[in-house]
Amino acid sequence: MSHIVVTGSTKGVGNALAREFLRRGHSVVVTGRGKAAVDEVVGKLAPEAAGGARVLGRATDVTDIDDVQGLWDHAVDELGGVDLWVNNAGVAHTTAAIVDTTPADVRAMVSTNMLGTIFGSQVAVRGMLAQGGGQLFNVLGGGSDGRIRPNMGVYAATKRGLDMFTRALVKETKDSGVRIGQVRPGMLITEGWLREAAVAPEQVASQRKILNILCDHVDEVAPHLVERMLASTRTGEEIAWLTNARMMRKFMSPKQDVLARYGL
Repeated sequence: MSHIVVTGSTKGVGNALAREFLRRGHSVVVTGRGKAAVDEVVGKLAPEAAGGARVLGRATDVTDIDDVQGLWDHAVDELGGVDLWVNNAGVAHTTAAIVDTTPADVRAMVSTNMLGTIFGSQVAVRGMLAQGGGQLFNVLGGGSDGRIRPNMGVYAATKRGLDMFTRALVKETKDSGVRIGQVRPGMLITEGWLREAAVAPEQVASQRKILNILCDHVDEVAPHLVERMLASTRTGEEIAWLTNARMMRKFMSPKQDVLARYGL
């Protein structure tokens, strides 16, 4: 049984990852900004835990390094150590051009996506070095591959930066016993994605054809990502769902109305 921390796991990709880890018998600490939301998720995930696994929760502001250190300390105190740390917490505002993105939205994306991942990586790597090893995965997203997409300029810039950051961390920790990796989950329909869709329905309508080809349900992709993370044995691992080969198969397969499940 592994002991795992997943930041930003009260909903979306992080929540789906936490659920899959629990189903495979691994203990998980879930996090979010608000204690009420964290406690609610712990209650919902508890029945999913298999083989004696435990689900714990801790409210954490990932932009506050002292809070992140408190998360590490809590996991160690309760579980005895951390084998795998997943920096997943992130914010996306992808319905406006760069010049129209509000200062508040810019600040939220830069602070949560970049500072949250950097602070999480610092705390986790320091702790893992002290305990003699461990593994860290940074969850990236749209733009981390360098492709430019409409209305994703600021968000993509944070994720592209985190790609470089993660690669640098791989080099700095080489031969240390701490393995570093990154996860690109693809275009998943989550609560956050649906919130963005509600803000810009005309954008969804104009892109509906391509969205129905490339988007996936988060609950269908999470098992693959979790299996790959648990099976990883080398540093520098890059786990991607929407690979070029999978993308090609999607374009050649019969088209489905993926968005219909959500009333779109």
